[in-house]
Amino acid sequence: MLDRSSKSERSHDPLTDMLRGLRLDGVEYARCRMSGAWSLFYPAQEHAHFHFVSGKGCWLLAPDGRWSELTAGDAVLVPRGAAHGLASAPGLEPRPFPRRDCRAICENVLDYGEADAGGGDVSVLFCGSMRFNLDGLHPLLRMMPDLMRAQELMVSEPAIPHLLDAMISECAMNRVGASGILARLADVMAAQIIRSWVEHGCGDAAGWIAAVRNPEVGRVLASIHAEPDREWTVAELAQLMGVSRSGFAAKFAAIVGETPSRYVTQVRMHQARQWILRDRMRIAEAAHRLGYDSEASFSRAFKRVIGTAPGKLRALAA
Repeated sequence: MLDRSSKSERSHDPLTDMLRGLRLDGVEYARCRMSGAWSLFYPAQEHAHFHFVSGKGCWLLAPDGRWSELTAGDAVLVPRGAAHGLASAPGLEPRPFPRRDCRAICENVLDYGEADAGGGDVSVLFCGSMRFNLDGLHPLLRMMPDLMRAQELMVSEPAIPHLLDAMISECAMNRVGASGILARLADVMAAQIIRSWVEHGCGDAAGWIAAVRNPEVGRVLASIHAEPDREWTVAELAQLMGVSRSGFAAKFAAIVGETPSRYVTQVRMHQARQWILRDRMRIAEAAHRLGYDSEASFSRAFKRVIGTAPGKLRALAA
């Protein structure tokens, strides 16, 4: 979890309130010791990817097809699981990650490569596949760039260098239980990268980021996301901001880029999508929890926002 602030503290900080429920759960991790000419390609997937580099640096093939160099201590997060690659040099033929050749170190932690991790010409990679507890279409996840690098955030996030140092030490010492500790550190690192990106506005400070930074609109957004199953009215949201309904609607639309009602509906349908896909909730129950009079009216709203009928998603989950 990104934040454990008290309720009184959160009331003065909408951004903290928005982030307090954001979590990354590790699905699988792998430590790779690579030497010579090598390349690893990671196809697009549903979960986020995380990579940490120790020892000799390597090259990153970004989702946009461009190569950039990574040095020891760099960390990369691919929040929406876009296709990318790592290699000893640019231009090498991409090869799928050899999962079947990995050795299991402990639960959900794999080890790959025969190179001596203590050698100077060895790249030690700690890679993770992570699952957000939020729906993939959540406004926060939609606004994230395809790729985030910890190196670019070190100036504004003082905790990241210490986490990187701890990960380097664990990789170098190769002690008993190191992989498990690295997995936990990777979870924290990924969360720090995301929090720093949101707080310091990496990329364009517009849309959702600009809105959540606005003290008045940010307070309203925090309330909506804290209770997505509540039947929010424009009057209730205007009262939170302390302005008239017309004044609230105009300011909200100007900053967020859409009407309050539309935004509330989007958040509620994303919540319903998570219930149906992850929790395998019955459509009738989801409709009831969101206050719809009938399953049919809920299904129409759901398809309008998500783009597919809830019945199809439930079949997919099953």
